This record gives sequence, C-alpha cells and structure tokens, in this order.
Amino acid sequence: MRVAYPAIRMAVLAAVGATALAACGGSSSSNQQLGPSGAFGKVPAEHGTPHAGNITVAFPPGATPTWIMPVTPSANGSVYTAFQFQYEMWRPLYWLVNGVAPAEYRPMSLAADPVWSNSDRTVTIKVKSNYKWSDGQPLISKDVEFWLDELAAGVKVSPANWGPYVPKLGIPDQITSMSTPDNSTLVINLNKSVNPTWFWEDELGAVVPMPSHAWAKASASGPTLDFTNPANATKIYNFLSAQSKSTKTYSTNPLWQVVDGPYKLTTFDNTTGAFTMTPNSAYGGPHTSAMSKLTAVPFTSDTAEFNAIKAGSIDAGYAPLVDLPQISSIESTYNVFGYPDFGWSYVAYNFKDKTGDFNNIIAQLYIRQAIAHLEDQAGYIKAFFHGAGGQAYGPVPSIPASPYTPANAMVNPFPFSVTDAVNLLKAHGWTVNAGGTDVCSKAGTGSGDCGAGIPAGTKLAFNLVYSTSPQIIQEQITDLVSKAKQAGINITLASSNFNYMIANYNVVSKPQFNNKWAMEDFGGFTNSTYPTTLGVFNCTGSFNIGGYCDHTADNLIQASVNGSNPSAVKDEASYLTANQPALFQPNPDSPNGGIVVFSKQMSGLPISFESLSQFQLNPEFWYFVK
Repeated sequence: MRVAYPAIRMAVLAAVGATALAACGGSSSSNQQLGPSGAFGKVPAEHGTPHAGNITVAFPPGATPTWIMPVTPSANGSVYTAFQFQYEMWRPLYWLVNGVAPAEYRPMSLAADPVWSNSDRTVTIKVKSNYKWSDGQPLISKDVEFWLDELAAGVKVSPANWGPYVPKLGIPDQITSMSTPDNSTLVINLNKSVNPTWFWEDELGAVVPMPSHAWAKASASGPTLDFTNPANATKIYNFLSAQSKSTKTYSTNPLWQVVDGPYKLTTFDNTTGAFTMTPNSAYGGPHTSAMSKLTAVPFTSDTAEFNAIKAGSIDAGYAPLVDLPQISSIESTYNVFGYPDFGWSYVAYNFKDKTGDFNNIIAQLYIRQAIAHLEDQAGYIKAFFHGAGGQAYGPVPSIPASPYTPANAMVNPFPFSVTDAVNLLKAHGWTVNAGGTDVCSKAGTGSGDCGAGIPAGTKLAFNLVYSTSPQIIQEQITDLVSKAKQAGINITLASSNFNYMIANYNVVSKPQFNNKWAMEDFGGFTNSTYPTTLGVFNCTGSFNIGGYCDHTADNLIQASVNGSNPSAVKDEASYLTANQPALFQPNPDSPNGGIVVFSKQMSGLPISFESLSQFQLNPEFWYFVK
C-alpha cells in the first residue's frame, strides 16, 4: 500500500531499462500478452455499446477513506483517501497520470499548463471554461485561490494538517501574493525563482480547487466570508476540518454535495468504509456517454476479496499475487493487467529510536548496506510475486519509464549476499554470531570500529512492525528476518495494519511513538512525476517518518526544487539510492499487492483501466457492454 505523496505526472518518457523485470513468465496462465513494456497482461481496446449500471470496486483490507475535505492531514494521507475517494468528487488542478505513464492527460486537467514569467517567480494559471460545480456555479480562479488560502490557514494551525508540507518551500510558504484579474485567471507570485517543472508537477499538481461560493463560511448557516483575509481563512479551515472529522455525516452533509468531479457521494459507512456514489450530471470533464453508479466494497482479507472475484460478484478488484498461479481460473470472466506503480516500496528506518542504541546503529551507512545485501529481491519476485514485479533499489524505479532514473538504480548496488553482509559487519568491529545475535566488540569511530554512539557489547537486535495486508509484505520481511538471522542480526516482528501505522507511527508530530519501532513496513510512497523526495527524505519533511537527516541529501533536494538543472532530481535519486535512507524493496505489478482485474462485461477508455495500476480510479470512463 502507498501513502499519497502527490502523484503528479508529466509528458516525457524514456526507454525502459534492460534490467526491469517484465512480468509474464511467472504466471501459470498460457495466454498472457504484453501490453506496455514490463506489463502483466494487456487491456483490450474499447468496444461494445455503452450501458449504465452499478460498478462495484474492491478496496483492500485496512485501506478505507478517512478524510473528505481536499486539504488532507498527513495522518490521513493515503492513496485510498485521496485518489480513490476525494478525486471522484473533487478533481486536482492538473491530471498528470496517463495510463501507466507518468505523464499529463490534458483533457482531465482543470486548467491549461502554467505560464512562467519574472525569472520563474511568477506563474499564471488559466482555468478551463468547461468545468463547473454540481450546483450550477462555474469553477473559477477564485476556487483555486480558495484552496491555497485554506491550505495556508491549515498549516498555520498545525504543519501536520497538510501531508506534503515543507516549511519555506513550495506551497503555501513561497507564495507572497495572489491575484485573480478575471474568473479564469490566477496569478501567483513567489518569493524567489523556482524550478518550474517541480513547482508545476509537484506543487500545483497537488492543488484541488474547492467551491468558494459554498464552503467559504465558518458555520453551516453562516455567511460567506472573505477567505483572502487570513483570520477568516482560519475560521473557515477550522469549520471545514471539523466537518471532515465527522465521518458519520459524509453522505448527508450538504457541504460535500457540491462537487466538480464525476461523482457525488450518496452513502458512507464510517465503520466499514463502504460507500456509494452516483454520477454528477454537471461534470464537465471527459466521460462515457452512459455513466454508472459506483459502489466501493471493502474487504477484511485478501482471501475474501479474491473469493468475491472468483464468484464474479465484483466488477473491478485485484488478484493477490499469492493467487497468481490460479489466474487462469478467472480469465474467462475477467481481464487481468499488472504494472508497477511509479513510486517505491520500502522498510522505513527509525533514526530516532533509542532502544538498544538503534538510532546510533542505523546511522551507520555500512549497517544499512549490510541490511540491503540481505534482501533477495529477485527471489521475492519469483517466489512471492510469481514473476509480477520489478526490482527497485531507490526512490526512482526503472519502470514505469522516467527520464529521472539514475544509473545506479538500474542495477542492484547491493546484490543479495549474506556473506557480503557478514563481511561488512566484521570489518566494522562486530563479532558475528550466525544464528544468534551479533555484538559490538570494537567500540569507536575509526574505520574498523562499530561507529559513534555504539558502546561495546551492543547487540544487533531490534524490532520491525509490518502491515498484514497485502500478504506480500509479510512474506518479504519474514524472509529478510531469516536471512538477517544468518548474519547474526536479530529482528523481532510485530504485526499491525496500514491505517493505524500511517495515523500513528508515520506522524512526525507524534514523538511518543519514536521508541515503539525500529523498522516498519506499511508499503511505500507514490512518486510525483518530477520525483523529488522533498517532504520524505529531507530533514524537515512532514512525511520523513523515521527522521532521516543527511545534509548532502538536503542540498541535492534543494537543488532539485530551486535550480533549473534538469538533471538535479536524477542526482538526488542517485545519492539516495547509494545512501539507503530506507530498505528499498521490489515493486509489485499493480497496487494492493495484486494484479488489476476487471469484468469482461465492462469496457471503456483503455488508459482508465491501466491507471488502476497507479492507484487511480476513473470509473467515469467505464461502461457495461451487456
């Protein structure tokens, strides 16, 4: 599973690296055909006469929506809340996912591409005229400004109120002024020059216009307020935030019925996370001529979900990777498609956990390198993914294709080898007890010592908390623990679930959890199209859940967002791949730890089915053919 790091895409591709693992060979199915390079299966061409109905979509365990207002706190910032719930009702300013490609799909963007001036300190945005709110009011530039002002009010209340927030960088801190000379134009002035690609794809792409005419108030029956007044903006934010916390009223609160997206919420079960939506007849974006209702069906286990698929009771869902050997049993009724998400899966390190001096242990690069050597990525893909995945060694993968993948992320810089891990530990002052627990026997900061802050007698023993869904997480970390034991690293496992982990362990503002975990595996992050790790691996990042802080990395991240060097973000990714701020894992083909499946009774725009592998849900393009 992924936390929602703003997934913003741009229209530029590069050739897929030769080391990316195409995922056909691991399935027992005999009729798989390659779609995009590296894909599992192929989405068929659009066909048939469109008919409306009720589209049922499976949600994996522990991944139900937890927040509705499109200014989402870090504790609620999952792809399921943003991409598969909020985006059905409120669309982002720029739609930068095009099937499996990290590229803009312009027809779904609410505005024309931004225009820069004033030495890249001023950006002008032109809102399109075809989008409007469900109550008939036009979507105007003030609605974009409204979201930005409410974002500023939210982070002033608490930085945790906006997941991607980075102090003094990007939105809202770099905005010095905004103006709306007409209903279609927004002009934003910044305090200094920025990298236009970064600011467009990662910052403006996260903007979700909100209906200022309906939401700019401090109470349900209150008057419309001037939200450009910071005091009013704070009152409005506090009101909207309070309403968003009231999950019981999501489907009945009149606020949430004013939408610009293709759907309106009709029911929401705040216990199970199940919800239903009906088409928004005022939606101005592209869609099929026969839009269907949408029903989200949450499941308590991957087994239950796949049983529903086998029974044919779900229109779109996933086949867990563990069940891929059975994929042929559903191919008569379902299309199957898999592709890695443009992001990274990882085991996070907690650089603040002082238990057993873990903070000092994990601060040593050789320790992180040794752990990387213990990860058998090729073995995981073969045994646990059944061939449906690709090795990934840093924050920018080799697939999906991106011009920003560095050379050292194309070939494993730390190939699987227990011997190499053992040799690294021995060379740095550890007495290795294979099958037991290693002990630091040479304290100090010299080249052959254990490292700063690690006393003699310190044991290589710590815990790892993991999400029980999808199953491939447990399979991978169980194997890692086994291989680590061979090198004398004693890792104790503790199970948890995705929503609990991102609401507690993944919140920088909750230091009381710092000593609860040394390593954790909740899933990973979805990259922005311009894949800087600003917000995740910079020292002050709001998603920097483990407290990784490296000044070289910070400087490279700063260069990625403030300079105009087109290779800056590749340099950043190269350094992080080598420095291993976390244990990067192979990326499975498709989200949820499974292959996308959708009923053969449905058709629609092919890229709308392909984009399911990127966590995007676009049923407005789908229709029933019989």
